[in-house]
Order: sequence, then C-alpha cells, then structure tokens
Amino acid sequence: MELDQIRKIVELMQEHELSYFDMTTADGVHLRLKKGADLETLRNAISAAQFSPQAAAMPAAAAPVAPTAVAAGSEITSPMVGTFYRKASPDAAEFVKVGDAVSVGQTLCIIEAMKVMNEIKAEKSGVIIAAVAQDGHPVQYGDVLFRIS
Repeated sequence: MELDQIRKIVELMQEHELSYFDMTTADGVHLRLKKGADLETLRNAISAAQFSPQAAAMPAAAAPVAPTAVAAGSEITSPMVGTFYRKASPDAAEFVKVGDAVSVGQTLCIIEAMKVMNEIKAEKSGVIIAAVAQDGHPVQYGDVLFRIS
C-alpha cells in the first residue's frame, strides 16, 4: 500500500467524519485506523515517512503480520463504547488471563459506560490466546478485546 493511498483514506475519514476504518486487501495488507490520539500518531508517522524511506517501509512490513494473528483464533469484540477493565477493582484478580479456558456465560471483563459497569460474557467456549484491549483504556464498538481459540 502506498503512502498516498493511506493519506487519501485519512482525508476521506475526516471528510465523512469517520472514527474507525478497517481494511484487508487481497494481497494480505491489513490497515486499521482510529480517529483520535492514535490517528494523530499516524499523521506524524506519515509526515516523518516523507523524509525517511525507512519509516515508510515499516508500516508495510508490519501490516501482513496482523492477518496471521487474527486467523489464529476468533475475536471477542466490544459491544459498546466505554472504558475497558480486566478486573472488578484495582486490587482484584483479572477475570481472565491469556491461557485461561473459558466457558459460555463466563465474565471476561467489564466495560464502563456512563458510570454503569457492564459485564462482558463469553459467547462461546475456548482458550484465551490474546488479550488485545488495554486495561483502563477506552474502547469503541467493534474493537477487539480478546482472541479465543
């Protein structure tokens, strides 16, 4: 994927007020953009890429790795916008850790939305192979929280 193509996608996101963009091409390139602090970091990286050929090559090299990780298991995504928590309180144990077996209906995490704590439960059984979302950070609808096999 060329730098000009990424720049055009960012411009279209701004023009249409999109906060999230996810695309996988037939040749295995996976591009995920979020509007906000992460998007500002991307803009800085694009600006730096204009002056550094090494910086321009890094996103292309890192992108094909993402589809492989996604293919390793199914994704558990956020059903809402809010703040992601891996445990019920700061001094409590995490609901699940990587390597834990989970069953249908088991609480995986909490998403706080408008001061309401919403338990997110497993919709299928399996083993947690990755914890993607960061504890205490905001998530949007559709963001990947965990990967399960």
